[in-house]
Amino acid sequence: MNYIVQMIRILLIQLILFFTFLPSYSALKGGVDYKIPFDYTKLNQAELEAKAEYYYTPALKSKVLNDNMTYALNLYSLLSNAYPENITYTLRLGKLYDVLGKDRHAKGQYYHAMSINPSRPEPYFYLGEFYYEREQYRKALKFYLRAYDNGYSEHYPTLEKTGTIYQKFGDTEKALYYLQCAVVLNPSDTLYARINRIKDADDINNEYYQN
Repeated sequence: MNYIVQMIRILLIQLILFFTFLPSYSALKGGVDYKIPFDYTKLNQAELEAKAEYYYTPALKSKVLNDNMTYALNLYSLLSNAYPENITYTLRLGKLYDVLGKDRHAKGQYYHAMSINPSRPEPYFYLGEFYYEREQYRKALKFYLRAYDNGYSEHYPTLEKTGTIYQKFGDTEKALYYLQCAVVLNPSDTLYARINRIKDADDINNEYYQN
């Protein structure tokens, strides 16, 4: 009996992947909004999540629509539709679109994750990363600061990127604050050297203006 149940479950998953392949492909090509017509209550969430995680990292590394990316897109599309309250699935789907260069779909997923739970820091951080990678630093800063305020005050990437943006903007006081917070969490010679260079440059500027 257990063998029969397992075979039925495998068949259901195969059918789901078959029906989700075309919608996810359409979403990539034309931005089609879709819902997968299936009874999710019959599925094993842990099993699907494990499969999705298995394909996720190789998909991010590949950055192309290969088998790993297709399976990851399909599985996270399925999971995010089945469990819409889980922002991790939505964010990972957004990140997959992000690395594929599908900016509109990536942002759509990130903002959707934000709407699911506006108090969580993760969607703001992902949006910060999205804009930072595209050198839109003012927008990136806005979202990094929201992530910071929502619970990422001891999150190294948020602190380091926020400090870096303030350094780019010439605000040495704020740059030093965030970078010094970051280096406490993750000490490194490289970051210490950056901090010291900022301090030295700030001292030179202060001395110049005093004279």
